[in-house]
Amino acid sequence: MTADPTRRFSSRVENYVRYRPDYPTAVVRLLGEECGLTGRSVIADIGSGTGILSELFLRYGNRVYGVEPNREMREAGELQLADFDNFVSVEGRAEATTLADRSVDLVTAGQAFHWFEREGARREFARVLRDDGWVVLIWNDRRTGGTPFLEDYERMLLDYGTDYREVSEGWANEEMIQPFFGAGRMRLETFENRQVLDFEGLKGRLMSASYAPEPGHENFPPMIKTLASVFERYAESGKVSVEYDTKVFYGRLTA
Repeated sequence: MTADPTRRFSSRVENYVRYRPDYPTAVVRLLGEECGLTGRSVIADIGSGTGILSELFLRYGNRVYGVEPNREMREAGELQLADFDNFVSVEGRAEATTLADRSVDLVTAGQAFHWFEREGARREFARVLRDDGWVVLIWNDRRTGGTPFLEDYERMLLDYGTDYREVSEGWANEEMIQPFFGAGRMRLETFENRQVLDFEGLKGRLMSASYAPEPGHENFPPMIKTLASVFERYAESGKVSVEYDTKVFYGRLTA
């Protein structure tokens, strides 16, 4: 494990691009209704990675600054989004985006906020946001129960993940997020989301996670053996369903 969170995904870019879930298009509709998002809005997508969330807004017509500190992830995002003239790739961090003062209408973060240094990020978001700008934090929060497959998959991660317990402490919940926005200012909307995967897809989804041991680690062989067993036990027509709650936390920053 690397101590630097900006380096955790350097070896996982290919799997991240191919096997991480998208975000529902309902997110755009929500932000249009609640935050005044239009196709003219300018967005800073912080921790933009391979561009999954950025693409959602680019397809809506927004100009998106994808701020990403990890070179491998950033270059993958540039490749994925090369057809969008309204995408600007930025080497920067949540705490130091390099963007101009009051230059964006929304600051977004998809699957990334828990890696930020919160106080530094809050100051930076407040600096780059225009008056009445919004912060939007989004997670595809994988369900850990509800079906035997999801429960056994979770048990496998607890048994073999390198630091799974430490990085899965439930960041996508109101109690953890509320202080970032300030008292009474945060709102939450949740959407259902899912991936239907064959075994290679499920393995790729697993290996896109920073807590999954990689080849050479002692936990890798038993983890993959257990994954195959879980898949064989629950697959229907050669596929399983990984289910998520897409959680959207949004609000304006207050003192």
